[in-house]
Amino acid sequence: MFSTATLSALFLLVVLPSAAREHRGHISVVLLGATGDLARKYLWEGLFQLYLDEVSSGHTFTFYGGAQAEPAQGQKLMFDRLKRLTCLSDVTPDRCAMLKDQFLRLTQYHQLKTAEGYAALSAEITATLSQEGLEEAGRLFYFSVPPFAYAEIARHINSSCRPPPGAWLRVALEKPFGHDLRSAQQLAEELKTFFREEEMYRVDHYLGKQAVAHILPFRDQNRHHLDPIWNRHHVERVEIVLKETVDVKNRTSFYEEYGVIRDVHQNHLTEALMFLAMELPANVSSSEDVLRSKLRTFQSLRGLDKRSAVIGQYEAYGSHVREELQKGPDYFSRTPTFAGVLVHLDSPRWEGVPFILTSGKVLDERIGYVRILFKQRAFCTQSETAWGSEPSPCKRKQVVFYIGHGELNSPAVLVSRNLFKPVMPEGSWKAVSDRPRLRLFGQPLSDYYTYVPVKERDPYAVLISRIYHGKKECFITTENLLASWEFWSPLLDSLAGELPRLYLGGPQNQHLLDFEMAGGVVSFAVKEALEVMGAKDEQTPDQYKTLQSRFRQNQLVTAWPEELIGRLASDMEAAAASAVERAGQFHLALSGGSSPLALFKRLAAHHYGFPWKHTHLWLVDERCVPLTDPESNFRNLHDHLLQHVRVPFYNIHPMPVHLNRRLCVEDDKGPELYASEIAALVTNDSFDLVLLGVGIDGHTASLFPQSLVGLEGSPDVVFTESPVKPHQRMSLSLPLINKAKRVSVLVMGRSKHEIVTLVSRVGQEPKKWPISGVSPSSGHVAWYVDYEALFG
Repeated sequence: MFSTATLSALFLLVVLPSAAREHRGHISVVLLGATGDLARKYLWEGLFQLYLDEVSSGHTFTFYGGAQAEPAQGQKLMFDRLKRLTCLSDVTPDRCAMLKDQFLRLTQYHQLKTAEGYAALSAEITATLSQEGLEEAGRLFYFSVPPFAYAEIARHINSSCRPPPGAWLRVALEKPFGHDLRSAQQLAEELKTFFREEEMYRVDHYLGKQAVAHILPFRDQNRHHLDPIWNRHHVERVEIVLKETVDVKNRTSFYEEYGVIRDVHQNHLTEALMFLAMELPANVSSSEDVLRSKLRTFQSLRGLDKRSAVIGQYEAYGSHVREELQKGPDYFSRTPTFAGVLVHLDSPRWEGVPFILTSGKVLDERIGYVRILFKQRAFCTQSETAWGSEPSPCKRKQVVFYIGHGELNSPAVLVSRNLFKPVMPEGSWKAVSDRPRLRLFGQPLSDYYTYVPVKERDPYAVLISRIYHGKKECFITTENLLASWEFWSPLLDSLAGELPRLYLGGPQNQHLLDFEMAGGVVSFAVKEALEVMGAKDEQTPDQYKTLQSRFRQNQLVTAWPEELIGRLASDMEAAAASAVERAGQFHLALSGGSSPLALFKRLAAHHYGFPWKHTHLWLVDERCVPLTDPESNFRNLHDHLLQHVRVPFYNIHPMPVHLNRRLCVEDDKGPELYASEIAALVTNDSFDLVLLGVGIDGHTASLFPQSLVGLEGSPDVVFTESPVKPHQRMSLSLPLINKAKRVSVLVMGRSKHEIVTLVSRVGQEPKKWPISGVSPSSGHVAWYVDYEALFG
């Protein structure tokens, strides 16, 4: 408990210029998760700033840090952070030291782990105020804890830690507020049991950023300029962008569950969109009117599907996930770390105007901005060099709310000089014109009226102040939260099976993540397609040419291994669905070797829509070992695929290499038996899809160079000899393979680069390179080659 008369002494001695100042009551602030990362980085500074701003307002304060740590440990962790509190530059050192000392004396740590802990805290607050003769005006709880803990904490507060009647209760909640619409609804229902809507303040720190927070005031103060042009007739498009250079290392557990769209688009970027697109209320100071207008804007959003977005994943993300979450080497993630989303509104004001919401990790720069680009109506007869420095109708017209970082490295509002001179509040924003070499969005800074905050404030300090003052327009209501999830959930569902484009990160991305929009459909502007280079020891810059998606006159798909396997699995599922729809069954022949193992795992773990019930599985080749032997192709197929999916046992067709207790004996007629089975079940002996690999010597299936066995004529299934152990094999013949409707060739790894380069240049010479003889008579071939095999 605080020492006797601490609060009243501090209030009268330090806070008030005279004892005659009216006392407005006491505020108790409780920070839950007081020793956590968010509290250490931002929240304690925000609460200290609240104290600095409001210490002379007539309220007294006490601050309580709550966590699950034991009292001694928790108090040490908390006060180690509090000792490093700082003041803004406009506070003198002496005053800062004095107020910091007061703040520390007014702050206590409590172990809040059980219902008894919350009851004890409430009792202490009541006893302290009773001793000091102070009346409690309000109690603020800040939840800096994971959402799974919200319900239990809310129950404790509601049952034993509410303020007395007449005092307000305000509860600040940190995102994420659910994972999708259903989980958000469930969390909202739980919280509604304990708190009223007006008591809850869902925090999106993005709305505390000064440029974002000024969007509505800017629109209000410049109505006479904006009303005629803030519409589809004048606005070409709107860009809402948050780019980051950092990766998600040490956050992969969170990111694997949420991804970039849930982490950024559904909340930060959507809230900025609302401020831009909503109809401006007559009174923007009315929280109720602002929130009502936001909700109406949600209702005008056009629905999204996977054609509305492009997604990417930085190349090292997979290794970060495997390392931090202890996943195996074959684990693949589809979680996007980049997304560009096209949003339209079906409203008279915005119909047809594209709103582009973009965010990602490991990009070329750290920057955030909201940019409104106006249509260019002028035709400029003079050349650009003749335009001069004066405002010209030929120059781009735009309004930019510059959120921070980037070249300017400050929050700012920029308005093109050829548009209008904005009204800005003099006390909080100041004009800037002293950066002659700086260019923003393709134009020198001198082309804009540019304003920056007189005093930069941390977003959490801004939002904590607004919670204290009960200003709800910068927070997420339950209705708006559920409306947002209702808007985003269909897109998230439709993207669940999509593979993100891999990108290297930083400047190396070049144009790989650029995207374009046509007819409401978003697609990457640069296609992933390659032309094979010459097989030389050294490559020179002039050998890197325009990339084409052909290989040996056939389709080429190329990517990093994870994306490549995902694309192949998706294509196989599509081929299976098509075959089942057409003929009622799908006949798939699979090669052995190591390359298909990752594919088997992908099919088992991610392709729940694959029509396994109607699929017949055949082997392209088999080693002459028992089917239970670790070197058996069938054993690998069983371990990595068959035991994880439901294929009818009579649809599984292992090669008969083990007959009469002996392996691959000519007299047992194993090849003839397999050929007969194929003839009986596969129409015209034509498989729907055959998956092949390529050896470093150019062999495919178990058809080897310098051997005529299986390369021409009959039979359809043959015994062959491999140059490596186990030597004896059984294999489909090349003529049978070439009867297939579709052949997919999977080639992965740097060791295959030399043969890939060689095969790219030779004709059909199956005696030297059996793979070169793959050419279905009435089907087609698709090559799936990873970057290492293609480029070395």
